[in-house]
Amino acid sequence: MSRNRELISRIGLRLDGRRANELRRIRCKMGVFSQPDGSAYIEQGLTKVLAAVYGPHQVRNRQKAQHDTCIINTQFSMAVFSTNERKRRPRGDRKSIELSIHLQQALQAVIETDLYPWSQIDVYVEVLHADGGIYAACVNAATLAIIDAGIPIKEYVCACTASLANGEVPMLDVSHQEEMLGGPTLTVAALPMSGKVVLMEMSQRFHLDHLPKVLKTALEGCKDIKEILDEAVKGHVKEMGSATGWANTTS
Repeated sequence: MSRNRELISRIGLRLDGRRANELRRIRCKMGVFSQPDGSAYIEQGLTKVLAAVYGPHQVRNRQKAQHDTCIINTQFSMAVFSTNERKRRPRGDRKSIELSIHLQQALQAVIETDLYPWSQIDVYVEVLHADGGIYAACVNAATLAIIDAGIPIKEYVCACTASLANGEVPMLDVSHQEEMLGGPTLTVAALPMSGKVVLMEMSQRFHLDHLPKVLKTALEGCKDIKEILDEAVKGHVKEMGSATGWANTTS
């Protein structure tokens, strides 16, 4: 199959049946593990990610401790079975290190680090299955895990991808197949409530005429994802309240 083929049909449907501005189905769950302080699982289409949070806790290397802020330590990894390609180094390769740094940047923008001086928060994300939008799914899963750990944040940080279909139509939440067949992909991590962009990365350069509308599409996707994550948080809080009995009322 060749790149740059038509990704949207004459009736406006993509290869997987979605509209151009439609997200893949998102499923998420908080508190999936009991050992970490916070955890979450998310599915965005066929991309599946687990996130675990430990801390805040004392910094292991006291020489790196900061008197006025908390250290955010992030680690990205992919399961050896997450792609069709056999991986010899599922951790520690260049891509994993780069994504770990980008994840740290996104979380650093929202965590109230000044509340935990001399402390450290560890965030681990693992991709169980990769089908496009890996970094975006990791950011969204990490956000839920941070909230599950009870760590104060300024607001949600969400991430989404966008691209161009048929050379001119903005396309939201790009799958792996669309990444391979289409043009450049833009990945955006943002704070939807304030509209601040935390990270923006392009797989290839966009023409200046196209970049604004692709960026707008990605930001709209971040807002939609924020609403989905917020509903998951509300559902989790309600479930936990029912389990502990504090949400029950007596007549």
